[in-house]
Amino acid sequence: MDLVPTMVVEIHVPLSSAPNLPEGAYPYPWIEEVEDLLAGLEEQGDVEVFDDGEEEAEAYIFFITGASEEDLLALASRVATLPGVPTGSFAVVSSDEADEFGQGRQVTLPLPTP
Repeated sequence: MDLVPTMVVEIHVPLSSAPNLPEGAYPYPWIEEVEDLLAGLEEQGDVEVFDDGEEEAEAYIFFITGASEEDLLALASRVATLPGVPTGSFAVVSSDEADEFGQGRQVTLPLPTP
């Protein structure tokens, strides 16, 4: 029996320091804010966090699944517009069978508003 691959949306956020931080402060406070948002939505049953976030090259990547592509991309867009999240984010529609990050269809974030 062949198992159907699980769709995963990767949210790639440029690994840029938050502006106007006090000296010695953690430069990426937005990572925790995004993780808190995703954990809350997972607790509500809206999405699943597929894996822990990963630092890759010059981006931090969050992984979500468990909803339609449209809903996952809407959430990715919401993440990209959170206060403090660096501009230049994008999503990759992939699957749990991808060998590497970033394999799949790339979607610029935030999504255009209808």
